[in-house]
Amino acid sequence: MSDLKLETKCLHSGYTPSKGEPCALPICQSTTYKYDTTDEMGQLFDLKAEGYFYTRLQNPTNDAVAAKIADLEGGVAAILTSSGQAANFYAVFNICEAGDHVVAASTIYGGTFNLLAVTFKKLGIDCTFVDTDASPEEIAAAFRPNTKVLFAETIANPALVILDIEKFAKVAHEHEVPLIVDNTFATPVNCRPFEWGADIVTHSTTKYMDGHAVQVGGAIVDSGNFDWDAYGHKYHGLTEPDESYHGVIYTKQFGKKAYITKATSQLMRDLGSIPSPTNCFLLNLGLETLPLRVERHCYNAQKIAEFLNAHEKVSHVNYAGLPDDKYYTLAQKYMNEGRTCGVISFELTGGREAAVRFMDSLKLATIATHVAASKTMILHPASHTHRQMNDEQLAEAGVSPGMIRLSVGIENVDDIIADIEQALQNA
Repeated sequence: MSDLKLETKCLHSGYTPSKGEPCALPICQSTTYKYDTTDEMGQLFDLKAEGYFYTRLQNPTNDAVAAKIADLEGGVAAILTSSGQAANFYAVFNICEAGDHVVAASTIYGGTFNLLAVTFKKLGIDCTFVDTDASPEEIAAAFRPNTKVLFAETIANPALVILDIEKFAKVAHEHEVPLIVDNTFATPVNCRPFEWGADIVTHSTTKYMDGHAVQVGGAIVDSGNFDWDAYGHKYHGLTEPDESYHGVIYTKQFGKKAYITKATSQLMRDLGSIPSPTNCFLLNLGLETLPLRVERHCYNAQKIAEFLNAHEKVSHVNYAGLPDDKYYTLAQKYMNEGRTCGVISFELTGGREAAVRFMDSLKLATIATHVAASKTMILHPASHTHRQMNDEQLAEAGVSPGMIRLSVGIENVDDIIADIEQALQNA
């Protein structure tokens, strides 16, 4: 379906019913699958045949949704996980092991920062963080001989820094490593990182892809463009025999799908962070309306960003749709029609205390540890998502103590603005 437009793919990719089959994607809520002979199932365990034998590894509902997301991103294959955090963990751990090193943009989501800085360190994998706006030379200086991955986000959460994808991709490829980009906020509706040189894309499907705050999930999509064999001395897990699968060499047997096949057959087998088929069914419903919702989110956010930018009680607004925003030019380059997402961050003139009063005065918007849902939600990153960071780490992540993150919903924009206006009076 590569010749179809994205809006059409959101409805039709991944699942094509035959005569007499349901038009809606069926929920295959089963853990197991029947076979007639011992050899038939043995071929599956040897990775010599395609099919289903246990939902921890594959499920028809899950696979249909994964195929849809891969098609939306322009990738060759995808895997779904039980959360966005699991997706980022698998994406990196699939090609890293104890003794390896990762370079990552410092402005990434606080949970991902903690994953790379703390949890991976316990596994023997070190991470060096670099300023997203750093020069290619400064980013390159962070690399070591054992660096395996460069990681960043297209739109940083919550700092809303726009990634210069081509710059990061160039540095990554000069150092013979893939660029992994978390595309959660932009979604493939507004940005397709593979077209700018990224090699692997991750998503928290909990956010815009779902859109209704009803399921937690993640996705990893492989472009199929990174040549693992060319750097086999670094990525021996993909280019050398896997003894846990009778010596299969993933790049030789699965070609461009080697990375996703390894993530499925090794990591999902051993760690089991799978989404339920019912969650994937709900995610698919969200994907069907993704282009419509993203357009409305962006329209509302633009109006509200302009309102906040002109308000006397607001000291600063971060939103790349504003012409005076630091990342406006990058947004025009990388984002569809310059649209970014429905998330705005801003500060009030009264600092942290004013921010708390403002948030507690809202009547329509909900204080919630969530973002990118149909309803307008708000939080204070320094107290919530980035709570584990000290002031220095907050500054590196682009989060000030008084920053407010506003996730603009798809309500009537005049109603949202009226709620913000009355809350600002109390701040």
